[in-house]
Amino acid sequence: MHTSNPSAARPVSRRALSKWAACAAMLVVTAGTALPAAAQSTTLKIIPTTNMTVLDPIWTTAYISRNFGYMIYDTLFGTDAQGRIQPQMVGKWSVSKDNKTWSFTLRDGLEFHDGKPVTSEDVVASLKRWASRDTFGGQLAKAIDKYETPDARTFVIQLKEPFGLVTEALGKPSSNVPIIMPKRVADTPGDVQIKETIGSGPYIFKADEFRPGEKAVFLKNTKYKPRAEAPSGTAGGKNVYVDRVEWLFIRDAQTQLNALLNGEADILEQPAFEQYATLRSNPNIELVDAQPAGNQFILRFNFLHAPFDNEKIRRAAMLALGQEAFLRTQVGTPGLTRYCKSMFPCGTLYESDKTGEYTGIANPQKAKALLAEAGYKGEPVVLMRPSDNGTIGKLPLVAKQQLEQAGFKVDMQNMDWQTLVARRAKKDAPSAGGWSIFMTSWTASDILNPLTMAMMNATGDKGWFGWQDDPKLEAIKKQFIAATTDAEKKKLAEAAQLQAFQSVTHVPVGQYNQPAAVRKGVSGLVPAGAQVYWNIRKQ
Repeated sequence: MHTSNPSAARPVSRRALSKWAACAAMLVVTAGTALPAAAQSTTLKIIPTTNMTVLDPIWTTAYISRNFGYMIYDTLFGTDAQGRIQPQMVGKWSVSKDNKTWSFTLRDGLEFHDGKPVTSEDVVASLKRWASRDTFGGQLAKAIDKYETPDARTFVIQLKEPFGLVTEALGKPSSNVPIIMPKRVADTPGDVQIKETIGSGPYIFKADEFRPGEKAVFLKNTKYKPRAEAPSGTAGGKNVYVDRVEWLFIRDAQTQLNALLNGEADILEQPAFEQYATLRSNPNIELVDAQPAGNQFILRFNFLHAPFDNEKIRRAAMLALGQEAFLRTQVGTPGLTRYCKSMFPCGTLYESDKTGEYTGIANPQKAKALLAEAGYKGEPVVLMRPSDNGTIGKLPLVAKQQLEQAGFKVDMQNMDWQTLVARRAKKDAPSAGGWSIFMTSWTASDILNPLTMAMMNATGDKGWFGWQDDPKLEAIKKQFIAATTDAEKKKLAEAAQLQAFQSVTHVPVGQYNQPAAVRKGVSGLVPAGAQVYWNIRKQ
């Protein structure tokens, strides 16, 4: 058996992640010297992107729940700022010459917040639950013959056939992150929310102080043993330099801004786009892009019910949508947007202009003709709009206008984001409390290839919200897993994208950046493709 070399892992992107690396080098404070006790008696106050009601980052892909996961749980591997996979909870690992047997040993000192040690059985149960919900995890699970746990710190993955992306799957940086839970919690079915929030990560969740719509509180885990390496992306040492973190759930964008400017909060994760001019002119505020590879707006269909159970009608909707209006209406701020018709973000490894009929330019006449050809019967399109979400709340307004110009009948229903997150999991007909369309955004690290992209999970009922069933797309993904050269992977990623546009899995409607606003005196925010809050010092 030969030992894996994490430094040889393939970067997940090129230009975008080189920018990420430069940003990390500038901002990351290397862990090391301990601060005096008085200096550590600090509370870091953060205004997150949205309210949080779901405390299960496996049950949902919502980013607020993912960020919650990074606060209290830990992962087997992480992804550094260069896109390389690095060990986290794993101390050492090896793979057999036939690439079918992967053996992992947990590092010393791993302990859950209830005082119990992290064991190999906890790991296996957690991976099984994660794989039941995650696109990438599901692909890995198909290749696994069995798990073995020869002792409390060792777990073995026996594969039916080689799977060239084992550590990439175990170290994926964003939703769904393969976090490790206690076995008794991880044994909860993936489609059922967990009842306990016991992790082994750098912070401990104060469940008794949690107030949805108001506040979430985390305390420094004094027993956590960070890795020795400097923090980089979601990898490296997760050192905590504050005693307490408070997430302040503030719905109104102006109230959020006032809290930051008045010193009542230290970090505003996602300012309203129209606030950047004010923030840039304030000497007490710095803008820090924790996701320099960017984000992508998308529109997602429900494949189970009319009208979007009809491929031609989905294509008509796709042709009706134009990116310029979405970016102008939702963002509008110069320098933060980018037209990009590729499903894989522009500036990343698998970016491609091979997009079939999709141009990213609205064509209502062509859409209307295809809609008539498809036999659209005027079924109402239930379009969910998260009116409290400043990042995506205006997108449905544009979608409604463009779809109606093409001849669709649109019933746009306003709700808060957490209600949308719960409702999109329902498979009921649109007329019975279900839905037809919703819009969201994805950070680039989530949609870099066909395996990490939730919208390319075409496994029907077991897939992501929308539940398309596309065996051809799944077959291409299987070939992607087996590919051994960059050229093969690039060709297969393009094939997956073309098939996804043909079956209209979703529609990308523009790319953008949204830096966090940070008060002077707060340093060390790590660019990670997700919001992570270790390594931060507050003067």
